[in-house]
Amino acid sequence: MPDTLARLLEPTELEKHLNEDHLLIIDLCKEQLYQRAHIPGAIHISPSQLMRGEAPAPGKLPDAERLNTLFSRLGLTAQTHVVAYDDEGGGWAGRLLWTLDVIGHARWSYLNGGLVAWQNEGHPLTSAIPPAPIRTAVTVNLDRSQLVEAEDIISHLGEKNFVIWDARSREEYDGIRVLSQRGGHIPGAIHCEWTSLMDRTRNMRVRADARTYLQQLGLTSDKTIITHCQSHHRSAYTYLVGKLLDYENIRGYHGSWSEWGNLPNTPIEI
Repeated sequence: MPDTLARLLEPTELEKHLNEDHLLIIDLCKEQLYQRAHIPGAIHISPSQLMRGEAPAPGKLPDAERLNTLFSRLGLTAQTHVVAYDDEGGGWAGRLLWTLDVIGHARWSYLNGGLVAWQNEGHPLTSAIPPAPIRTAVTVNLDRSQLVEAEDIISHLGEKNFVIWDARSREEYDGIRVLSQRGGHIPGAIHCEWTSLMDRTRNMRVRADARTYLQQLGLTSDKTIITHCQSHHRSAYTYLVGKLLDYENIRGYHGSWSEWGNLPNTPIEI
């Protein structure tokens, strides 16, 4: 498998490399859709396998044992190049790719536009379920520089180059729609809803002017950016976009608002 696969991978380029050694295509679409039609050779995993699933913050990273089991089942090795896609514009694919960053696996690509672009542009699909990957013995070591906890945010709030990117809806940000005990947003957070970075006219690809768009909002690559939503699903996509734009200091708050809004003493603005 070549080392030259772009991180933002176009469907025409992926099609050239199907069936190559060390390529692992991960499908994060709905199970029923995967059973009906998926990219040849793609292995399906449920997004729930990427989340801890425990209240009050179900979106937190699973423990190391669960991650070891998942990536061993997927046959992950240091040589594996992972390509992730979904059918929703990149949220669940982003969640997998953020998880790979957390475990220190840098060989990955995002299929630009996911299944929407792949299917609409006439690339091959199949209902044939591929054989399970050959299991490996994976022992993950978590890279804490790729994630952030509530106490980390509290200790840096107000610093000039420390920015919160809120990827939720405007109603959630403004405290009109409340999905935790308390509503509102982290003080000073910049609102940029996740789907605003998807180009529906180009089959859900990342918008071509994403860098300029983010810069106009104050989300620039020279800052440390913490992105969150309610469960670090939507914000996994915004994390992904940041990484694709070479934002080296972007990190995911995996507790997200389901944690922040349920803690009794975290600062909140409305």
